[in-house]
Amino acid sequence: MSNYGFNTLAIHAGAEPDPATGARQVPIYQTTAYVFRDADHAAKLFNLQEVGYIYSRLTNPTVSALASRVAALEGGVGAVCCSSGHAAQIMALFPLMSPGTNVVASSKLYGGTIQQFNNTIRKFGWSAKLVDFDDPKAIAAAIDDNTRALFCETICNPGGAISDLDMISRVADQHGLPLIVDNTTASPYLCRPIEHGATLVVHSATKYLTGNGTVTGGIVVDSGKFDWSASGKYPSLAAPEPAYHGLNFHAALGGMAFTFHSIAVGLRDLGMTMNPQGAHYTLMGIETLPLRMQRHVENAQIVAEWLEQDPRVDYVTYPGLKSSPYHHLGQKITPKGPGALFTFAVKGGYEACVKLVDSLKLFSHVANLGDTRSLIIHSASTTHRQLSDEQRVAAGAAPNVVRVSIGIEDARDIIADLDQALTKATA
Repeated sequence: MSNYGFNTLAIHAGAEPDPATGARQVPIYQTTAYVFRDADHAAKLFNLQEVGYIYSRLTNPTVSALASRVAALEGGVGAVCCSSGHAAQIMALFPLMSPGTNVVASSKLYGGTIQQFNNTIRKFGWSAKLVDFDDPKAIAAAIDDNTRALFCETICNPGGAISDLDMISRVADQHGLPLIVDNTTASPYLCRPIEHGATLVVHSATKYLTGNGTVTGGIVVDSGKFDWSASGKYPSLAAPEPAYHGLNFHAALGGMAFTFHSIAVGLRDLGMTMNPQGAHYTLMGIETLPLRMQRHVENAQIVAEWLEQDPRVDYVTYPGLKSSPYHHLGQKITPKGPGALFTFAVKGGYEACVKLVDSLKLFSHVANLGDTRSLIIHSASTTHRQLSDEQRVAAGAAPNVVRVSIGIEDARDIIADLDQALTKATA
């Protein structure tokens, strides 16, 4: 369906009428296993000689429809769905890493990702170097012989900074490394990182893709463009894989090597599977993604402009503002708008931020973003609490700022709620 426009793909990609019943919406295939036609059919499936369904930890028709849809929206050759955005990050790294290797990542990442990279992945024998991804020299200086990937976010959470994907991908290409881009806060409607040189794109489907706060899920999209055999650094993909009876995935499957490895080995052994009901909800959410993202961006611009003029606010980080250092870059990387996630600093510091959060009525105080509802959180005391003071400031989560995810309500109602809460917080 590559010739269709984005709005059409958001509704139709990966979905055909059910051949058994004619059902127009993708059914929820709530099944664990699938009956093989015969012994030869089963053998071909397990040998990857034929594509089909074996066991729902690996593949499921509802989940496969979602993978196909997101791959089409991102311009990738394939995708693998998993249980959460954090699972997607591990799934993206899993075929690339081995004990002693590292990933060079942006210091402007979601606090949970920084924690995962600083601590959890060390238990696999991996490590991460966090540097300023606005500086190509800093990225290049951090790369060494054991580096296996670069990692950044399109629109950084929480501060809304825009990553210069074209520049970062050039650094990755110069060093023969894949670039992994978390596109959660932009969604493929605002940015398609593969068009800017990304190798893999990860999503927390929990956020804008589903859009209504009902699902946890993650997706990894494969560009199919990286030569895994060029350097000898990726033996799981470009050498006999002992975890799959010696199959050389890249030699056998070419551009689909990463996708098939992630299913046949990653999901099989890590088990971070998306459930079919969650995939169904996400498919329905994506049908309205273009409409929602337009409204999110429109409202975010209006609210950010209002906040910037308010004397109770020190500064606003929204890249849609001309005062933002990322304004020009946002026009290039996210031409339809720089999303709806940003922070603003409240005069009165930490205590004023806490009072603001507690005084809001329309906004929901939750650890989430990308909902149709407007959301707020004080990152320094919650999502980024586990970081050091220096790391919080570097990530855009200083003690005097709150993070907002602007919803699709009437903009005047969002502003009215912020107005009354700021009055109480700064009294």
